[in-house]
Amino acid sequence: MKQILHIVALRTIRHSDRHSILTAYSREAGRVAFAIPAGAGREAARRRALLMPLGLVECVADMKPGRDVHLMHEPRAIRALHGIGCHPVKNAVALFVAEVLDALLREGAPDELLFDYIAGSVAALDGREPRETANFHLCFLFGLGRFLGIEPDVSGCREGAVFDMRDGCYRMSVPMHSNYLTGDAAGSVALLSRMNYGNMHRFRLTRAERNATLDGILAYYSLHYAALGSLKSLDVLRVLF
Repeated sequence: MKQILHIVALRTIRHSDRHSILTAYSREAGRVAFAIPAGAGREAARRRALLMPLGLVECVADMKPGRDVHLMHEPRAIRALHGIGCHPVKNAVALFVAEVLDALLREGAPDELLFDYIAGSVAALDGREPRETANFHLCFLFGLGRFLGIEPDVSGCREGAVFDMRDGCYRMSVPMHSNYLTGDAAGSVALLSRMNYGNMHRFRLTRAERNATLDGILAYYSLHYAALGSLKSLDVLRVLF
């Protein structure tokens, strides 16, 4: 059955001399995989550019029942990603976000609101100046938790409170386990809740603060959703920001 899909590209791996396998998340069908030609001609180069990490594409998918890998026809860009494709810093952020999504979105079910959040985030990354993207990955991950059902409750944030990572909320006493944050680390959770793509460049964090905040977010996701301890793009991001 042929179906029009709107997808965000996540990862492409070489499968054989003739084909690569693209993993993507679609608005209509959730997580999908496509076999795409792995040639070296002009058309293959155009397709690779369209399907770079976080590429937003509309295509006709040949969805055969019982198959895990499908065929893609007539791919075209929903949005041309000139900023991400041309700037190495934005490209590094895109690689990290795509790797995180590939690890998290293992279930096949579609979620239109989740797809729209991802697509809007890609547009935001593409449109910002490179110097304004240092906090993008933090802002994206915090916002993503809302759509995955693990958004922290920051309503109890006050001086002296600790953040209970297991229950995802603030407490005035230390919980009976080791998964909690205190001091500045606890306060960073509430700080993130105030960050958006319009104001993220105004949050001045040192490299150490930014990396500590990222470590906390990844630990939170690992507790509540899926382990994110082996991301290959993480080291690059730490060096950049």
